[in-house]
This record gives sequence, C-alpha cells and structure tokens, in this order.
Amino acid sequence: MKVLIVDDHPIVLSGCRALLAEADDMEMIEARDAATAQEVHAAQMPDVLVIDINLPDVSGFELARRIVVRDPSARILMFSMNDDSMFAAQAIECGARGYFCKSDDPQEFIGAIRAVYRGGHSLAPEMAQKIAFLRVGAGEAGASLTQREREVLRLLAKGKSMSEIAALINVSYKTVAMTCASLRTKFSARTPMQLIRIAVEQKIV
Repeated sequence: MKVLIVDDHPIVLSGCRALLAEADDMEMIEARDAATAQEVHAAQMPDVLVIDINLPDVSGFELARRIVVRDPSARILMFSMNDDSMFAAQAIECGARGYFCKSDDPQEFIGAIRAVYRGGHSLAPEMAQKIAFLRVGAGEAGASLTQREREVLRLLAKGKSMSEIAALINVSYKTVAMTCASLRTKFSARTPMQLIRIAVEQKIV
C-alpha cells in the first residue's frame, strides 16, 4: 500500500515515517506542498493520501478538491492539529473519507489509514456526533432566519465587510454588527468564517 503524506513540517513527516515503518504493508511517499502532491499523485497513484489542512501554497481542503476532480476514487484522510468539528465537516465535503487529529493516539493513525484504504471512513465517534449535531443545528437555524439576517448573511458570503453591508442595505454599522452576532449565536459559529461556511454548506446562501 502506497501512502502519500502531504505535510510541510519535517518533524511530522519523520513521525509518520516511523509509524508507517512499523506496518509491513505500507510504503510512505511524501510531499511538502500541494503542487508537489499533485505531481506525485499523478506519477505514483498512491492508495491513500494523508493531507494536512495547512499547506504553504493552497489549503489541504483545496488540494483534496483538486485530487478528487482528477481521481474521484481517491482515498483521502485529512490530517490536522485542529479538532474543530467544522474542519472535519469541511474535509468530508471536500471528498475526504476521514479526519484524524494530530493530537490523537498515534497508534490509531495506522488504523485510520487502513480503514480509508479499504474504502471505508475514519472519523472518531465523538467527532461524527458533533458533525451530526452541527448539521441539524444549522438546518434549524436556517429555517428561523429573518429577512435582514438572510440578506446580511448573503452579503457576508460575497465577501462584503460590515461597513459595506451597512451602506448597501441602508442601516447603521451597529445594526449590522448586532445582526452578525445574532447569526453567530443561531449557527453556533465562533467566527464569521465558520458562519459563512455553515451557510454555504447548508445552501442557505
């Protein structure tokens, strides 16, 4: 089994190399950025790709999308220090078959790779539950939005700042700020980017 590890941290690559060396059926190949990963994928067609979210050129999410467009059968395991369910949900949306936190038990890493290789999925039960609740909550929140909240959310998704939104819908900056705060509460989003991501995933905007 060829496993392509895409990560730009030498220490992480060294740790992965040591772990995979314990598995007799795994051969590790590596890339440190998305551009190299795409070249290696095309040339060697690895059985599993383990992709870090934070890469120096484009995000791991974008790399996963590009790989899946080229090879819909690609088996991808997303790899990150972040245990936020929003990131895991986005990884699955991008075509990954699993999500593994670098802070998890290293011995479970091999099991996650094997699960993805067999065509299954690898997601910690707690993370899967969080994603399920996240989607349910987003759906309920979308149904309860006011007309102004929908408009503000739509403009946020277009990249408009709160000042620009205030001018476009002819209200004060404070009103837009309060509307954004209300939206984050309804969607349980900690940041504007999380808010937009949920709204886009749920096709609310």
